[in-house]
Amino acid sequence: MDTHIRKMAQLLDNDQFLEKVGVTTKSGLQGDHPSCQDFTMSRLGPDNGLLVTHINKTQDVLRAEMKKIQSKKVQTTEEWLRNYSLESLQLTLEHLINEGNIILNSRNDVEEIEFTEETVTDFESRLSEVIELYQQRIQWLLQDSRKVFGLIKGTKVGLAVDVSHMTYGPRLLDFQKDLLCLIDEQLCYKKQLYCLSFSTEISPLWESPKTINVRVLHEARQWIQQLEPGQGCNLLKALKHVLMMKELNSLVLIVGSCPDQSLEILSDYAQQCMLGRKLQTHAVTYDCSNPASVAVLKHLAEAVRGCYHCYSSKGENFDSSDFHLLLQESQKAKDLLKSIKHTFQRRIGGSLVSRIADVSTEFANTAPSNFLPKSPKHEGPLVIQTPCVLAKTSTDWLKTNGLKAKKLNLYQVLAPNAFSPVEEFVPILKKTVSSTLHEKAMVQFEWYDGTVKNIHVDLPALYNYQKLLAEMVGIYEKRIDWLSLASRRIWGSVCERRVVILVDVSVTNSMYIIHIQHALRLLLEEQMSDKDYFNIIAFGSDVVPWQLELVPSQPENLQNAWRWVLSLQCKGSRNFMSALRRAVEVDFKDKDKHKSQGLYLLTTGIPDQETHTVSTYVGEVCRGFDLQLHVCLFSVMEDVDSSGIIPACYANPTETATAFKEIVRAANGRFHWFGEAGIFESDDITVIVSEMEKANNYSQKCALLVESLKQRSVNHTVNPFIPEGDSNVLTKKEKRRPQKLPPPKPTALSLARMYTKENHGAERNTSVGVLAWRPTSAKAEIPPVQTLKEWPKTENKRNHKPRKQPEFSVSVFYTDKGRNVGTVYRKYPKLMCIRKSVPSVTLPKKEEICSSKEWLTKYSIKKLKLELPRLMFGPGCTHQKKTVESLRKKVSAKYCTIFPSVEINGVVKHLQFQSKELEMYTEQLEKVLQRYIKRIQWLLSGSRRWFGIILEANVCVLIDTSGSMDPYLPHVTKELTSLIWEQLRKNEVRFNLLRFAENTDSWKEHLVEATDENCHDAVQWVSKFHAHGNTCILTALQKALSFQGIEALYVLTDGKPDTSCSLILKEIERLRKKQDIKIHTISFSCADREANEFLKKLASQTGGRYHCSFGVVDGQLAAHRMLTEGLDDEDDPVFPYFEGDDLKKLAQEVAIARSFLKQAKSLRKTQQDAVDKIWPPPSSLKI
Repeated sequence: MDTHIRKMAQLLDNDQFLEKVGVTTKSGLQGDHPSCQDFTMSRLGPDNGLLVTHINKTQDVLRAEMKKIQSKKVQTTEEWLRNYSLESLQLTLEHLINEGNIILNSRNDVEEIEFTEETVTDFESRLSEVIELYQQRIQWLLQDSRKVFGLIKGTKVGLAVDVSHMTYGPRLLDFQKDLLCLIDEQLCYKKQLYCLSFSTEISPLWESPKTINVRVLHEARQWIQQLEPGQGCNLLKALKHVLMMKELNSLVLIVGSCPDQSLEILSDYAQQCMLGRKLQTHAVTYDCSNPASVAVLKHLAEAVRGCYHCYSSKGENFDSSDFHLLLQESQKAKDLLKSIKHTFQRRIGGSLVSRIADVSTEFANTAPSNFLPKSPKHEGPLVIQTPCVLAKTSTDWLKTNGLKAKKLNLYQVLAPNAFSPVEEFVPILKKTVSSTLHEKAMVQFEWYDGTVKNIHVDLPALYNYQKLLAEMVGIYEKRIDWLSLASRRIWGSVCERRVVILVDVSVTNSMYIIHIQHALRLLLEEQMSDKDYFNIIAFGSDVVPWQLELVPSQPENLQNAWRWVLSLQCKGSRNFMSALRRAVEVDFKDKDKHKSQGLYLLTTGIPDQETHTVSTYVGEVCRGFDLQLHVCLFSVMEDVDSSGIIPACYANPTETATAFKEIVRAANGRFHWFGEAGIFESDDITVIVSEMEKANNYSQKCALLVESLKQRSVNHTVNPFIPEGDSNVLTKKEKRRPQKLPPPKPTALSLARMYTKENHGAERNTSVGVLAWRPTSAKAEIPPVQTLKEWPKTENKRNHKPRKQPEFSVSVFYTDKGRNVGTVYRKYPKLMCIRKSVPSVTLPKKEEICSSKEWLTKYSIKKLKLELPRLMFGPGCTHQKKTVESLRKKVSAKYCTIFPSVEINGVVKHLQFQSKELEMYTEQLEKVLQRYIKRIQWLLSGSRRWFGIILEANVCVLIDTSGSMDPYLPHVTKELTSLIWEQLRKNEVRFNLLRFAENTDSWKEHLVEATDENCHDAVQWVSKFHAHGNTCILTALQKALSFQGIEALYVLTDGKPDTSCSLILKEIERLRKKQDIKIHTISFSCADREANEFLKKLASQTGGRYHCSFGVVDGQLAAHRMLTEGLDDEDDPVFPYFEGDDLKKLAQEVAIARSFLKQAKSLRKTQQDAVDKIWPPPSSLKI
């Protein structure tokens, strides 16, 4: 016992040890915290004189060293491991290998790695030391209050103590003693503290967190000593109270019995309250024998990403998250130490060597990033496993587990509470009026089709929906983890029933033959036992099949195949085409009679043959059959073997991956790219990640909906003077009619008295003028208020268009002095504010697939309210002159010269805006102009520059292949290919193609879906075009209009049709009466003006658009110059004259905006000159 105490004293004296276990000296803390005597003497007892003379006793040692520990700052286990983990100390196998030298064994030509004996011995010694260090840290955590409550994190701590488990007697005293120890050893070094006890009810010590000092610690100790047992364990109520304290950054929950609420309720509430808040949770189960309580607290801590600590006075069920981290790191070090001793063999010369393969295996076992954990018995028989899960591609898996399949699509969830905005034409107002009910009860939300819906936000439903999304994301993460394990990490998921494996054994793979063999071993063991038939074909320069044809997947065949794989040798180049043809023509010769057939290629580089040759062949043999080619690309450091032989066809890893993606796309297969660092790219994983991103996007949109609702509730002000029950009604009334003040009780005038007052100057001496009326009593009637319908008109006023004047009421009365009359207005005319502010413009960043006409209905200058004349000059800005009778002429106002004047449409107006507002207008207009130009650039890029935008979902493209198209046909073919992939395939447009000259020929007899297979077929059909004959456009239009479900036609031609243009227009108009189909026309040559006019009329008559490719290059150059050189000059650069409807409308809007921009800058300069004229700058003033 004395030896143990002496050792502890030495450790406490050793600052280096304290630093290693996470305690660093911090002398500055002594002034911030109370002295040791303030809180330790009550617990340790009085000084009996043994502090120095009996230092070998436990109590005396602890008391003597307490002052040292007081000035130490404790590190959490996570912080400590950042400095002392194997990775940070450079004690991993990877670091050891970097210190060795690769040598070639002359006896067996096997590469080995050599180390000096000192290197390995030093590495082993350091590993042993770090294992001992982890044990010391664990022992330190098992001392004092850290053993009972763990290591408390944070500086502002909230302490919630469950007293429901306590009983009077020794158990209560022990609990109080442990809590006092926690206060004295850990919490006294924090900055703030908040204490609360709970059972059925809660009992806080203070109303808010207190800054720690001697008095606060004294109150906390007294509170602990006065704790009394309770009944229930209402943890939810305690959480609701303590989480309201926003100052806290750490929460300690000490629970001794099972909470009254379920784990789901507690975790949901805690997660909601801690969302976006950095609050560390530390859950402690104190001496609790109920497994349910331990499970609830542990899962609650994990749900909020906190720590947990389970303490038992009997030593049972001890558990801690800190211990798990340390034990995990210690086990890694022990495994690494064991593997080093097992792997390296000592040589006579004092060095240690090991085969590269053995080191690779050990590195795989210790480094989780390595993809290839080779089994120790590499050459032994297979350990065949039966798959417990039916293999599916991720695309098929998502058909039953995707968001849409689980009815968790956001629009599916919101659909019952989504309503379209209501608009109706009001004849009285002569305009369309929208409903405003949604402004009070709903939130506007953009739907998936681009329309806007009014959403009733159901908060509980949205919260439950977000929980389900989080669960689905967890399932998707498990799916990705499953796809990243074992053989699936190399091969992906092998789903077909009939499988042929193509293995690349070219000479460049000599260094990786063992990796290839091990990859095949994993595949045969884990994924092939449940298949129907299989075969393996190895290829270099020659093709070597294992069997002449497919054989059943029986255990004996799998074992025979593995023994054959062990005999493989690398030689030759990559003759992939021969191996592929052999598999298709021999193993899959009856591919039309079977289903679920797959080819799996394992290779490290690009094949000898050209990529387009391979993809064309693969597309032909796989089209129409249930046969796919999947590529598993193993990326190595360099594609050169150990002898320096360069392969027949070389490409870097990125180019290789691009080539195989093209081949896979042609074969409707999957691409899987992996290497020593892990999986680089996988179609299966990409699909799952895309679904996870969709779930994340839905969650963010839900959060925006909730935030919009919260913002609305915050902005909704309530009149404090109105009772709660009638607040809505009275507020509504107040908006419609202002509250009237009670009128005074004047003495009103009779009609005769009013007449006398009006004619007082002319009829002063008449008898009527001296009549005076006074009420005979207080009950006398007052004449009714006179309502003046209009203001009096002066003779000199200019005759304007008659305008309805606002109504108002006025009362007149006699004053106390003489016959003076007073006036009281009882209803004031409403004044309209004609001053307008510069609106803030919000434009979409993503391009919308719509015509320029539709786009400008939302984002034109007029729609954005940026028209300069209407914005800058209101009716009140008109310059006016008044006639002065004494001068007998019209004179301007005194201050007219101060304001700049501009003549607009013959009327002189004063500039109403200030210089700052003009600057804001200029900024907004430049922002809009840049967005216009970027859309023009988008329209001039890709297939849109030749065909425009494909808007409809069911279309037919008509291509003129007459003799006049011969010079343009190669270019047309190229652009058609771009159109098919860029617009039709990407936007999933149902389409058909039709070429016309003397006769018409359609690609299909009906519209088809834009799948990869159909798009490949369409491109091949287009590549066979040849020009000949006349232009028979009417027959082509008639045939295209007969397709079922057609919505629009896109006609590409370079000249006028052979038949009469008016005849074609009449016939098309007759056919369109049966079905409303738009015809968009595309002119490939602008030389024939008459032909272009016909195409414009055809498009206009059918509601379509005319598109012409003239000016594409000049337009791109002009747009680039505008964005780079600026928009100051209105005349340079300018867009060429676009004849196409989409580009023409946008170019016109750009011209208008540039004109407004030039005027705004000119007005700003004029205004500045006027200001300088009135208030010259200080430098120009003469003193």
